[in-house]
Amino acid sequence: MGPRVLIVEDEEPLMLLLRYNLESEGYEVDSVSRGDEAEIRLREQVPDIVLLDWMLPGLSGIELCRRIRARTETERLPVIMLTARGEEGDRIRGLSTGADDYIVKPFSVPELLARVRALLRRAKPAHIATLLRAGDIELDRETHRVRRAGQELHLGPTEFRLLEFLMQSPGRVFSREHLLNAVWGHDVYIDERTVDVHVGRLRKAINLPRKPDPIRTVRGAGYSFDETFAREEQPVGA
Repeated sequence: MGPRVLIVEDEEPLMLLLRYNLESEGYEVDSVSRGDEAEIRLREQVPDIVLLDWMLPGLSGIELCRRIRARTETERLPVIMLTARGEEGDRIRGLSTGADDYIVKPFSVPELLARVRALLRRAKPAHIATLLRAGDIELDRETHRVRRAGQELHLGPTEFRLLEFLMQSPGRVFSREHLLNAVWGHDVYIDERTVDVHVGRLRKAINLPRKPDPIRTVRGAGYSFDETFAREEQPVGA
């Protein structure tokens, strides 16, 4: 499960080109062609990065960027502005509005991909790392293996994706709906209680005897990967 990218672009050929290249690099890609649709999508699920066109129907990219920065849930969301407006004043305006980077059309796709990787490295290093570690748990994205205290654990593909998603944001509580969208996808229609079943399976797979449970249940809210888990697992004097 790669980093999630939202493309907000009304030029369909460019949107398709970006989607193809990003998916080829292992990203999960969603796309919309209108600014107002993008605002709705961002309230449903926050991606890891947004590629945002300046000129959009419904709501301009500049205004959408302002609204992204105004919301607590998205105030730190990485945004790359895509635009044909290359004048210095336009670049300053875009960056001043809250965009993290600004690229002028036409642009090199390899350059854009390099900027996406660089921005994610700075903003969300856990989403780029091959290995995720917390306490005595190690998740390898390339080999799809999970170890705890050196012992290999056997997880199903859904439990692996669920653990990977939770480990990317220790301490953050995710609702069942959010987990369904992130792990199963928007187009899958299943009961939210399915999340409880798979969290139970995940716990059974990763919880060894006399070891703390890293998955925290928050009544009425959802689940999180306990941010204190790594500290608790450190040996005394470390």
